[in-house]
Amino acid sequence: MKLLLLTGSHPRHLYFAQTLYNAGYLTSLIIEQREEFLPLPPANIEERDKKLFLRHFEDRERTEHQAFGEIDLSNWTVPVLYVNTSELNGPSVMDWVTKYDPDVVISYGVHKLNDEVLRLFPEYSWNIHGGLSPWYRGNTTLFWPFYFMKPNWAGMTIHRLTSKLDGGGIIHHSVPHLNYGDGIHDVACNAVKQTAVDLIEILRKISLGESIVEVPQKSSGKLFTSADWEPYHLRVIYELYDNNIVDLYLDGKLGNTPPPLVRAF
Repeated sequence: MKLLLLTGSHPRHLYFAQTLYNAGYLTSLIIEQREEFLPLPPANIEERDKKLFLRHFEDRERTEHQAFGEIDLSNWTVPVLYVNTSELNGPSVMDWVTKYDPDVVISYGVHKLNDEVLRLFPEYSWNIHGGLSPWYRGNTTLFWPFYFMKPNWAGMTIHRLTSKLDGGGIIHHSVPHLNYGDGIHDVACNAVKQTAVDLIEILRKISLGESIVEVPQKSSGKLFTSADWEPYHLRVIYELYDNNIVDLYLDGKLGNTPPPLVRAF
């Protein structure tokens, strides 16, 4: 099996690549250079929101580095192509796909791929979405379950890679185990780790010739855009609940409606 991964440059993305590499599935890699991992707060916001913004993203940086460590690709024995966002749908990527002729393509953490690139991909071409589709599609979709007080709906989706944003048929939903003391970023990191484990199992099934069932997305759910999120939304997470939403859920003080998950195994 030849597997091509298209992924970003943030710690969670490189961890995913490392997991596939260590399992012996990764045979070629494309890395899109993403935006700065520790962004600056927007101008002209209230001082309280500036402090929350800095807390949120500094906590994210610290938590992800603790969870995923420093990943050095220099000793890997797979070919790696580095691109920027403007090159993602360009000739270098298309030539790379043609050259390495993968049996499986996985995308995780890259910007939208156009139809010209997608036409080069094999039957098994899946995207890893950081949210449970169709209910949380689009951007910042591991944040919104916490904002809506449903931390058990924080998870990730493996779905068919199509030109429709997070809209392809679902292969598998991954949700992490929730532990006392988990904050919003701990849950996000654990979701990444669980999805990596689950994907390895799905790839094992493919390698054994087992069939993979794809479930169409029957509900449009909610497509969150980058414009939906504002720094003042962080007031709910930190000022109102001091990042203790998981503890409240585990104590039975929030609702406990489970998400209807699609499972590949």
